[in-house]
Amino acid sequence: MTRTRNSVLRRPLLAGSTAIAVMAVTAGFVATTPKSASAAAGPTLSLIAASNSITLTSWKEEPGVFLDLGTYLTAEGMPLELRVARKSYKDPVTVTQVVHEGGRSKAKPLPTGTVKDFSGLPGFAEITLTDKTGKQVLRRSENFCPNNASGRVRPDAPATSKYPESCPTNPFTLGSVWGVEKGWAANTYAGSYGDQVKLAAGAYTATVRVAKKYRDLFGIADKPATVQVTVEERSWEDGSGAAAPRSAQAGEHASPGAAHHAPAAHSGHGPGHAPSVAEAGAPSTSGAGPSYNVGHGPLKAAPPALPWALKKQQAARASEVGDTRGQTDGSRKAPALGPMSKRPTGKPSVPNVPKPDLRSLPAYGITISDGAQDVPGKDYLAFSANVWNAGPAQLVVDGFRSPGKAMMDAYQYFYDAQGKQVGYTPTGTMEWDPRPGHVHWHFTDFASYRLLKADRKETVRSGKEAFCLANTDAIDYTVKNANWHPFNTDLSTACGQENSISVREVLDVGSGDTYTQDLPGQSFDITDLPNGTYYIQVLANPENRLKETDLTNNSALRKVVLGGKPGARTVTVPAHELVDAN
Repeated sequence: MTRTRNSVLRRPLLAGSTAIAVMAVTAGFVATTPKSASAAAGPTLSLIAASNSITLTSWKEEPGVFLDLGTYLTAEGMPLELRVARKSYKDPVTVTQVVHEGGRSKAKPLPTGTVKDFSGLPGFAEITLTDKTGKQVLRRSENFCPNNASGRVRPDAPATSKYPESCPTNPFTLGSVWGVEKGWAANTYAGSYGDQVKLAAGAYTATVRVAKKYRDLFGIADKPATVQVTVEERSWEDGSGAAAPRSAQAGEHASPGAAHHAPAAHSGHGPGHAPSVAEAGAPSTSGAGPSYNVGHGPLKAAPPALPWALKKQQAARASEVGDTRGQTDGSRKAPALGPMSKRPTGKPSVPNVPKPDLRSLPAYGITISDGAQDVPGKDYLAFSANVWNAGPAQLVVDGFRSPGKAMMDAYQYFYDAQGKQVGYTPTGTMEWDPRPGHVHWHFTDFASYRLLKADRKETVRSGKEAFCLANTDAIDYTVKNANWHPFNTDLSTACGQENSISVREVLDVGSGDTYTQDLPGQSFDITDLPNGTYYIQVLANPENRLKETDLTNNSALRKVVLGGKPGARTVTVPAHELVDAN
């Protein structure tokens, strides 16, 4: 249970480059119950160091050093693949290893309690630092996300990795896929999930080893990696500014336009209170793309940059089309992101083909605010909300503009199993939002947010019902046809420009779109509401304009308890089943 007030909320704007169009897919798995975990066949895993020595910078203005020692876990023989999931929010998170051998896939459940959430394998890497006298100055363990930044370790390894580029952080994540491709290596640095370390300038020896429980579980040899570390102390004011602090360099891991997509530029998806470049740490990732999500949690160090091997075929693959039958082996490919060149012709139809399934997640990031607009005497209930697509088909909506018109006509498209468009239907409109922090096209009536009284009757409705769709969060990459590499993970690729003649907005299978409601008109005005129990309702497709496989799972409720007095209101957020995150 959490009490909060006046937290800063942001919608996750992903500043990453367009990912490769390699998609997840559900091959049948044969469950195995080996006599022991180590006895089962699997990849040959090794811990290596990219370099024998490394220099780290300790910035005077920051609390410590980012302990990225350049150690990697390699996979040979076959990939390391882990499926992490929970059946519901009443159930714990479990992990299953998928062993690909001899053309077959075998599922091997790992011991209960191996993981607690979706952030990675807890306590995987054990790190010891000694100074030049041999005195131990640090001992810590770090989580390991197998989806960390990775690269090939030999030239005959697969050119690309089919696995996602990060581990999800949304508290209501349902399923994730973690993997290290065969012939690849994943950085063991905890990145967003680790803390900076306070180290004086000087020379150190770092020893990194895999924790014994994981050595036994995966058959990893007890061969620690040793790295000589030099820590140099600097200030942001040193020199001409050519060497920015590590936290300010996070953008180098993102697309060339990442700075343009900072929160300040899109406050309609967040409050726009981004730190300055000199202050900004690389935010946590959502798991939907190879970049950094500013919508979930404090700004922390991000994992290292993705290797060129993951990027070089993007342009060639961006236009590939195909949609095989339901699988989850990473081989499904998505239709290209670009909109149709002209509005559809012929008779609209809704064919009998797979359709999307929109589902709402319970609200989170719930806090009391003043609306971030210096509204005197007002109290607002701010929150984050996510609607995701459980598949098995993408939600594809194109908007077409008639010359001189302020609105676009929106159409939902349908595809057969081969990725061929086989139908379309009108589905409302798109409107241009010129307000600072928005400046993009919104699809109307995608979702609705309501504050309900204890008797579940509406008392306040959010004015936010038009949205730019983007795949900001990886919610469940284990569902049929989940796309592990969605295209439009940021507003630039998803929302168009003022002079756009057409726009395509896509919500991919397995991904969700998070909006933070923290501005007046979006958040709930609770100034005159009495204290007591309420429910935040997140409702997808409120007018049923979009065609789905199931309309019965579009609503989610989150209980909140209001307290305090005007000008000093409080909110208590009880746990939602096993998820205790406000």
